[in-house]
Amino acid sequence: MSARRKARKRALDFLYEADMRKSVALEIFELRPAEELSEGEYVRSILIGVADHISKIDELIITYAQGWDLDRMPSIDRNLLRIALFEILYNEDIDDKIAVSEAVALAKELSTDDSAGYINGVLGRLIALKPSLAL
Repeated sequence: MSARRKARKRALDFLYEADMRKSVALEIFELRPAEELSEGEYVRSILIGVADHISKIDELIITYAQGWDLDRMPSIDRNLLRIALFEILYNEDIDDKIAVSEAVALAKELSTDDSAGYINGVLGRLIALKPSLAL
């Protein structure tokens, strides 16, 4: 598993834990010992990026995740979409296709049977619309 995939998985862990605790993912992250987080800088980057852009990211999820209310969507899926959309829309170092591929791979590993296809569809729609999105 690549270092970036490990970082995405760890960021997902923190976002999921924050959802369950009704807390802030970055605060949970900062309470962990540094030696526990070998890929800590990219995890931090994801958590800060998602937090900084959460309003726009969630607006896009609500608009384009047809058939799902954000609050009723499985937490894993919601947070995978958040991570991928942060990378697609705001992180120029990551190719859009890689962000989608990584989100789909993590969904296959960690979520429901239908999640990977659903996440792929939502992200594909948003990538197609990316040039016209007001960020």
